[in-house]
Order: sequence, then C-alpha cells, then structure tokens
Amino acid sequence: MKRALITILSIALAAPSVLYGQTIGQILGQEDNINTITTAVPFLMIAPDSRAGSMGDAGVASTPDANSQHWNPAKYAFVEDEMGISLSYSPWLRNLVDDINLSYLAGYYRLDNMQTLSMSLRYFSLGEITFTNRVGENIGQYRPSEFALDAAYARLFSENWSGAVAVRYINSNLTSGQYVGGAETQVGQSVAADVAVYYQDNVDIFDRSGLLAFGMNISNIGAKISYSETLERDFIPINMRIGAAYTTELDRHNTISVMADFNKLLVPTPPIYGHDTATGQYFIVSGQDPDRGVVAGMLGSFSDAPGGLEEEIREVTASLGVEYWYDQQFAIRGGYFHEHQTKGNRKYFTLGVGFKYNVFGIDFSYLVPVEQRNPMENTLRFSMLFDFEAFANQQREG
Repeated sequence: MKRALITILSIALAAPSVLYGQTIGQILGQEDNINTITTAVPFLMIAPDSRAGSMGDAGVASTPDANSQHWNPAKYAFVEDEMGISLSYSPWLRNLVDDINLSYLAGYYRLDNMQTLSMSLRYFSLGEITFTNRVGENIGQYRPSEFALDAAYARLFSENWSGAVAVRYINSNLTSGQYVGGAETQVGQSVAADVAVYYQDNVDIFDRSGLLAFGMNISNIGAKISYSETLERDFIPINMRIGAAYTTELDRHNTISVMADFNKLLVPTPPIYGHDTATGQYFIVSGQDPDRGVVAGMLGSFSDAPGGLEEEIREVTASLGVEYWYDQQFAIRGGYFHEHQTKGNRKYFTLGVGFKYNVFGIDFSYLVPVEQRNPMENTLRFSMLFDFEAFANQQREG
C-alpha cells in the first residue's frame, strides 16, 4: 500500500502527461462533478499543533501562543510573555502507513512592548520508501521528505491592532533525483511570504465582559514549484484565512472561548474541458485557463470556478472551535472541520486536552472523521510549550 501510494504521488508530481490525463478525467464529470483544487507541497496546510488541531483547525483569531506562526503571526504582538517555544509531533495517515509524520518547532521573542520576532521549522517525512520503475523493478530505498523554514516580524499598530509579515523557504524532495520520462527530477524549491493582521478589544456581550478578536492571514504568497527543468511549474497553497474569536471569564477560575475560521485557496480552479474528436485536442468549455502567473491566479481565484458563485462558496472550508480553561491550568477543547464533498470532502470532529504547570504545558488532540474507514482516522497530535519567563521568575524566587 505504501509503495503504491508513494509511486503514484511521485509520478503525479514528476510526469505532467500523467497528471494532465488524471485532471481531464476528473473535470469532465467522470467523478460526480468532483473538482478538487490541488497544489504542490500540501503539507504546508496541515495543522501542526495540538491546540488548534483539537479545535477544528481554528486558530487565526484565538488567543496568542507559541504556535501562532502558522495561524496568524500578527498575534505575537499581543503575547504576554517575553519568550516561548513549542514542539509538536503528529503521526500522519497511520491508517495507511506507519511511518509518515509531521514535526513542528516554533518560537518567539519580544524585542520590546511593540515588536516581536518569531520563527518556525516544519518537517514532513514520508518514511522509508521502496521506489520501483514502470515494470515493478526495485530501483532503491529512499526517504522522501519536505520542510519549510520561516521567520516573521510582528508589530503593534495601536492598542487594538497589529500586523505581521513572514518569509518562508520551502524544500520538497519527493523523488530523490529519479528519472521519469527521460528527465531527471530535482528537489522542488520556493520562497513565499505571509501577510497578517489581528484585532482585539474588550467588549460587553449579553451583559458579560469578554475579549473579541478578529484575524486574517494570507499565507504562502510565493513562486510556483517544479520537480524538473522540463516540466510545468505548480502553484503552492496560497491561502486566505479569516476568522473571529470571543473569550470570556465565567468566574475567577473558569474561562471559555469560541471561534470560527474560514479558508480559501487563492489558486486557480480547474476548468471544465471539452474534447474535439476530430483533432484529439481538449478545450475549455467553462472556467478559465489555470496556466496563469501567481498574482493573476490569486486575483482570479475569486471568480474562475466553472460553477460560478455557487462553486466559489464550496471552495471555502469552515472550522469551528471551543476551548475551556480551568484556572489557566487545565483545558478541554473541541471542534469541527467542514469541506464540501466536491472539494475534498474532509469532514471531522476534533477533541483535545491541555495541561499547564509552571514552566511548561502539554497539549493532546484527536481527530474523529465523520465517515468510517477514513485515512485521517485516529490522527493524534502532541505539543509541548515552554514558558521561559515563568522559568526565569521561578529561578529568581528560588
């Protein structure tokens, strides 16, 4: 199963003729009008930490923590502690294979009351793979992997507003230099940027005081990626995430937050093709040509779906989450993630708990798909957070 999965993945990434044939079959309506948007390096969109992972992958407007780099780096401007680090680990698709995993290291440092620097490293391992050629002959053992390294700068604009920019280097080594169709494959590389804003303010809702927050992050704005000099370049997952959160204290020991995120990929939607039987050529019947530049692809992504506005709405995924804290030491979390069946059909509930003690915290999350026998079933995430300010205070008190 694993060898077949990776062989298909490698061929799809390295051989445009095969990928084109699969795409045409899909968009000609042979799969119940499924028109999924695909990009290179989709590992950039996997929720890396347990806290947001247990709240339906919602995090663009949640209260800031060390893992804000992925969700909204502008939140770092409002972080209370001077320095923090988080380490997360997630076995991935364990119902299919047993050694695919995602590791994530993130941290921040406050320069002063207005400015914060942050960094993160994401590493996605596909485990040990036996590569074979077209006739099934063994051509070697390899360990395909991908990683992204980024840094961000966040700054307060006012008492309630902040903004951030991030830069990211992406490295995707899936084929280990194998020859496909006579062409040598190579490591896919790209550079991208994020632009984010965050707003928070104390408000009264139903005669109860609380913190209302809004966030937006446009991430992975960057160059297309290719796995060979002779092949076409593919979009990376440029994504717009917007959302809101509300946090209130029930009493001096109990706090609850509710939040919602909405995501849309800012890349072209595959059009509907027709087939000229006389010439054997395919032509666009509805939609727009997906072979566009990055900026044109981003701007056109709001109006290029073959199904018009209805299909554009289907491309938006929704994340709903809730978080309860007791005495800021024990947390219970839950959430739901929804994606339309014609755009990927990911639908799942999430659960999680968190513990905070002195200088460190531990978070766990668990994913429960709506449908049984889903590849994402039983997905676990583990995160550890370190509070260096609490450690310093503990040392001084000692």
